Amino acid sequence: MTDQATITVDGLTIPLLGFGTWQLEPADARRMVAEALRIGYRHIDTAWIYKNEAAVGDGIRDSGVPRDQIWLTTKIWVAHFERDALLAQAEESANSLGFTPDLLLLHWPKVTPSIPDTIAALNEAKDRGLTRLIGVSNYPSAQFRQAQAASKARIITNQVEYHPYLSLKTLRATAADLGSSITAWSPLAQGQIADDPVIGEIAAAHGKTPGQVTLRWLIQQDVIAIPRTVKPERAAENFGIWDFELSAEEMKRIHGLARPDGRLGDWIDRDFVWDQD
Repeated sequence: MTDQATITVDGLTIPLLGFGTWQLEPADARRMVAEALRIGYRHIDTAWIYKNEAAVGDGIRDSGVPRDQIWLTTKIWVAHFERDALLAQAEESANSLGFTPDLLLLHWPKVTPSIPDTIAALNEAKDRGLTRLIGVSNYPSAQFRQAQAASKARIITNQVEYHPYLSLKTLRATAADLGSSITAWSPLAQGQIADDPVIGEIAAAHGKTPGQVTLRWLIQQDVIAIPRTVKPERAAENFGIWDFELSAEEMKRIHGLARPDGRLGDWIDRDFVWDQD
């Protein structure tokens, strides 16, 4: 396995490059999780709402990679935020996976039940051994801070959309301030980076692809990235980012691509507001 970069959060080591399974049908999820682990990935991300947790667990078992070498994340769906429903789903997810997840996230912030109530239930899931650790997903800074203030355990990550067309400057600073991390979903902007002239120019200079450059840009920020694909060759390409480094100037040029209309997936509750930068 190629040596890969990690981040340390609350004393825990997390692989910065993971394999995501959003929108993967069960057969593809099983096949690609096993393939990703064979390639060298050691971080797998799923969610109850993806309807592929059982397949992800099968893929892990198919791979032959020991469970203790894999970082495994899943998520509580918003319809299950009441305490009893949250605990039931946490148990269902662990049973479907066939493994206790390392990290259990709240999938989107909600007004009701309140964030403190939901965080209390998430902590209870941890205390019951239904997950090792807890986190959130798609939380703007204000709600991120509220979640950590209400939580007995560390919020290990905030998984949000992040790619070159979003700044996330404020949210990244919030994560650092809270001793947490950012995990990027849609890290390749759902393919938009492939035709970007700035990223293409940097990629050519390194003999790399636009996707490899974009993932390298993320991990050099200590941001966890979870690209997903149904193609083994693309998964292998995405993993080939450990043998080069972007310069400070190249990093700055890619940061300069952020724009106000860069967000691709905005399903946040209207009661919440994204950070402006």
